[in-house]
Amino acid sequence: MAKSLVVSFGSQAPVGPQHPSLSPNYCHALPPPKPFLSSTLQSPLSLKYDSFTPLLHRRIIRFPVPSALESDVPHPLHEGSVKYGGSKSFEQWDSLTAKFSGASNIPFLLLQMPQIILNARNLLAGNKTALLAVPWLGMFTGLLGNLSLLSYFTKKKENEVIVVQTLGVLSQYVVFAQLALAEAMPLPYFVVTSVVVAAGLILNFMNYFEWLNSGLWRLWEDFITIGGLSALPQIMWSTFVPYIPNSILPGAIAFVIAVAAVIMARLGKLSEKGAKFVGAISGWTATLLFMWMPVSQMWTNFLNPDNIKGLSAFSMLLAMMGNGLMIPRALFIRDFMWFLGSSWASLFYGYGNILCLYCFKAISKEFFFAASTGLFLWIGMALWRDTVVYGYGSPLTSLKELVFGS
Repeated sequence: MAKSLVVSFGSQAPVGPQHPSLSPNYCHALPPPKPFLSSTLQSPLSLKYDSFTPLLHRRIIRFPVPSALESDVPHPLHEGSVKYGGSKSFEQWDSLTAKFSGASNIPFLLLQMPQIILNARNLLAGNKTALLAVPWLGMFTGLLGNLSLLSYFTKKKENEVIVVQTLGVLSQYVVFAQLALAEAMPLPYFVVTSVVVAAGLILNFMNYFEWLNSGLWRLWEDFITIGGLSALPQIMWSTFVPYIPNSILPGAIAFVIAVAAVIMARLGKLSEKGAKFVGAISGWTATLLFMWMPVSQMWTNFLNPDNIKGLSAFSMLLAMMGNGLMIPRALFIRDFMWFLGSSWASLFYGYGNILCLYCFKAISKEFFFAASTGLFLWIGMALWRDTVVYGYGSPLTSLKELVFGS
């Protein structure tokens, strides 16, 4: 997802304070099977045991998995409260998908470093006006998205993507500091940003190790819920200005709705499903914010086709690779929100812009076909391998479980 979205569990006890509306641990009454899985397993749909004899089919044990709209709800397997045994191929794919997620740090850092280095050069040269071109307000929206996804994956104990999101927050903060030094960002806003970043990182760190009071964690979740829900419609509206009036009304309306929803959830005025929905808003709004990036870029390309040659094909390739590396893990653990965000960003932001560059003859045919072949072979491999380790006959079964749960 675009930056990040992105995710390991080593403890045997339930992790972190639980939202009062979250689903109960369905496995508390089950005796813990023989442990074997790597510390990165989250929420597989079905776990296989090797057969007792070569002639017996593997025994499949199924556990309930949250549906697509409940991706934010920590499943018992997310929490590491029970560990399961299974086939060797299942264990290997669990480990590999986690490593793929961790490897996404490389393209994402390569995406951020050129901007940081360029800003540093301009500051050292005394060219502060050059930093005025960096849109700090838009970056702040991305920062909120990273913090929301950091909280989402902290609850799930997906260590690899926790690192991805943390590095995303820190790299953006470095840019904010450079903008403040260049006076391209007002100092009061930088101070507020610093407080938000420090609070977000500290609270997520404490929650990961179960050192945080549940009340403080709920306050943080309320903050990112209100911030994310307010930013999303405003960003979407602003994309189409000046074809529609420039207004803060969408953000203001969303802010009022978000505050009302959070207050009602905390006072117990919502149904169980309603409370679950409010609890999942922050993760979904962060995902949708990152998913909107390719829509905004495509709209810009449509309005100003000549400007597309200013896009960096290498940057788009890095975005495609970074998000693509997360797809196998998101599919394996049946996290629809993560899978949707990563797939969307890889296909529509990274690959979509590469396609536009090719259509306008800004890149070579060889570059385009290499990127196309690599991406679709990678997605095909992820679907095929997931089908094999779960013992299904078709990738459609894996996708069905991803979307609808079990």
